[in-house]
Amino acid sequence: MTTVDLLLVNGTIVTMDTSYTVIQKGAVAIKDDSIVAVGPTDELTKEYQGTETFDCTNLTLIPGLINAHTHVPMSLLRGLADDLRLDVWLIGYMMPVEREFVNEEFVYLGTLLGCAEMIQSGVTTFADMYYYEDSVASATVEAGMRGILGQTILKFPSPDADSYEESLAACETFIEKWRDHPLIIPAVAPHAPYTCTEDILKECTALAVKYDVPLHIHISETAQEVEEWRDTYGMPVVPWIKKQKMLRAKVIAAHCVHIDEGEINTLQHNNVGVAHNPTSNLKLASGMAPIKTMLDTGLKVGIGTDGVSSNNDLDMLEETRLAAFVAKVSTDDPTALPAKQALTMATRMGAEALHIGEITGSLEVGKRADIAILDLNRLHTQPSFRRDSDAIYAQIVYTAKSTDVQHVLCNGQWLMRDREVLTVDIEKALAEANELAVKIDAFLIEREDDIVSKLLAIGELEQGESFEVQVKARIEDTAAVETLLEREDIKIVKRSHYRQYDTYFEFGEPDNYRLRYREDDFLGDNGMVTSVRTRLTLTSEGKEHEFENAIVLSRSRFISQATRPLRFYREYVQANSETTVVKERRRWHIDYRGFRIYINIDKLIEPEMAGYYVEIKSRTWSKTDAREKAEAISELLNMIGIDASALVKDEYVALA
Repeated sequence: MTTVDLLLVNGTIVTMDTSYTVIQKGAVAIKDDSIVAVGPTDELTKEYQGTETFDCTNLTLIPGLINAHTHVPMSLLRGLADDLRLDVWLIGYMMPVEREFVNEEFVYLGTLLGCAEMIQSGVTTFADMYYYEDSVASATVEAGMRGILGQTILKFPSPDADSYEESLAACETFIEKWRDHPLIIPAVAPHAPYTCTEDILKECTALAVKYDVPLHIHISETAQEVEEWRDTYGMPVVPWIKKQKMLRAKVIAAHCVHIDEGEINTLQHNNVGVAHNPTSNLKLASGMAPIKTMLDTGLKVGIGTDGVSSNNDLDMLEETRLAAFVAKVSTDDPTALPAKQALTMATRMGAEALHIGEITGSLEVGKRADIAILDLNRLHTQPSFRRDSDAIYAQIVYTAKSTDVQHVLCNGQWLMRDREVLTVDIEKALAEANELAVKIDAFLIEREDDIVSKLLAIGELEQGESFEVQVKARIEDTAAVETLLEREDIKIVKRSHYRQYDTYFEFGEPDNYRLRYREDDFLGDNGMVTSVRTRLTLTSEGKEHEFENAIVLSRSRFISQATRPLRFYREYVQANSETTVVKERRRWHIDYRGFRIYINIDKLIEPEMAGYYVEIKSRTWSKTDAREKAEAISELLNMIGIDASALVKDEYVALA
């Protein structure tokens, strides 16, 4: 008789092999880290004896579940910012908090908590993408789990690197350190095409190919991402990454919500694994991925929870059930993605999608002993019917909960016995997490009360001041201004014509800040838009100084290009009030008395007003310069023949 380390006996064995073998009163024999036999208990006990024999009577054994995509250290950010769009959530909250708080200790603690949560729901393997992956790996090993761990690489500074070159070098060091570990498979993780450059993606691909490790990346998560890609490159995301020759690596593509049938075929032909994240995609309103089409095509699709800050848990049984339901709703077909197929995605196919199908994902001889043991004799799972041979899969997927997972093994080692996680001190980790939460709360509370800090946090404003001397007057027609521009002592340097869409966000006391989002649509001679520019300007209430003839010195506290759509700023800044002004503007840059001066003729469209407004302004840098330019502007007013009654001190937003 052969002695093995562990003999699991008398359980229902749901192998998830390609034949979908189910063994009643079955047994699994484990030696070291692997399964050496699977079969009926009465047969295996004649051939094997265990150093430990564990009775699984009335229990069900399944392969350890595989979380195909997550950001596990973000367990420390659960509930930080909910009910927001992806860009506001990511750019406005996650990234600023990560820049402030994420370090090696943060990542280690968050990984321990995340691993404990996954173990409790029967997960033995997960694919991660985050920062300080060396610390993620150390915590994963301590927890005893299997991890495909991707070091994040971005085109801008991140919590663990000041440049992508630094991230890439750290990634290579990480790969060399961990690539022979029995539990850790290091990976390269360029975050997404829109957060990387072509060169970064090519270098990441080369690194993944060099070491034969996976490349983990977000692909086509939102419709906005795909639309912007089409506008910029004339093609969707998948053909574009193929053009960059990324698909020669072992790619794990997270999300793939907005891809068409041609893109699905491309991914399948290149052996790309897809990680489907139904909860995150629903919560962020990203959409429903075409999973049935993917599966019908033969694409390998796993299921992931994504990070807990966009889920908000790591419960793979819940995620698997939701994956089945979403597929049915999105196809209007209740037969789409049956329970057996959904559980396959969470086990064997999930392993294949992560390019580790040869070592885990099913209970078969030669594979690692990654096993979750469930008690399905509960009020919410009973009664059980065996008329249909597939009933066991429906019972697991549609009725089981994470609390039904009683015991978990990974790589032949016990991680949980009788619902007690053996490898993580959960109480200690939770205490540390809640201490950190207090600090993060304080950081965000202080920031939320200061619009300047809020905008600087997302890198949208350049801190600096801009002063202008300016005057505005209402005129019935433009003839006098056009005559002025023909004078010999006025040199026209540049002229332009555009339509301006201004949205003013006002914040009230104590600073009375006003943030202007401006879109300039430049118009050609035929009146068609030739180019578009967007800008942000932050001002405070009041003027710095007033000269004669209603000429004022104004100050802009901050100014920059607007890199996000108007909707983003509306949802992010949460202003007290909002006002819109639309006008058609003709602008001349002139030289007069040695000064660069700007003359604008504006026709207000919203609110609609009769006549025109003329603005004369010049940038300034000192009190003396401002006074001299105010005198020059006063002379121009006199030349136009504008009297005091036509002068307007209010800005357009006040007129609106």
